[in-house]
Amino acid sequence: MAKMAIVFHSGYGHTARQAEAVMKGASSVPEVEATLYSVAEMNDQKWEALAQADAIIFGAPTYMGSLSAPFKDFMDKSSKVWFSQGWKDKIAAGFTNSGSQSGDKLNSLIQLVIFSQQHAMIWVGTGLMPGNNHSKGSVNDIDRLGSASGAMAQSNIDQGADAMLESDLDTASRLGARVAEKTLQFLTGRAVPGEVIPKGLERERALQD
Repeated sequence: MAKMAIVFHSGYGHTARQAEAVMKGASSVPEVEATLYSVAEMNDQKWEALAQADAIIFGAPTYMGSLSAPFKDFMDKSSKVWFSQGWKDKIAAGFTNSGSQSGDKLNSLIQLVIFSQQHAMIWVGTGLMPGNNHSKGSVNDIDRLGSASGAMAQSNIDQGADAMLESDLDTASRLGARVAEKTLQFLTGRAVPGEVIPKGLERERALQD
């Protein structure tokens, strides 16, 4: 059983719903246990749970072009873990949400990538092709905001979390599932069910098995 932690901050509920979608996707993969951790509720027991996790997915809203202050506080507090490299070689990924289509969300994901590399973690992107980038595309496309490094969502500033687009939540769910699959693959050294093995590797895998 692979253990996955989704650590997030949510100011108005939108990023929390995105985090729930990530967990739903991760939990859909057999042999994976996924748990949500709000940075507002961290304690010694929950820090220890992160230490025991095989993968940690980080999520926060983008405020003023960067990660929210409560999540940045969590990052700073992780320096004790960094000092001992306690998260080294854990799988990592990230997601973010903002009110604007861009909102400079990429900067937030880059912050999370750098944060994971400070901890010597192994980053996993969405593995998705961008959507909504041609004449027949729409906001209902998966990965409609075209992010490869992590899951992005956009929420109207005058609407609550219940009005979030299903396409954004589905994108988050697919990130969770991908990270779960790659975590299992990393732990067991084998392809997980449904994984697409690039041509040319089938025979090599068979010889290894």
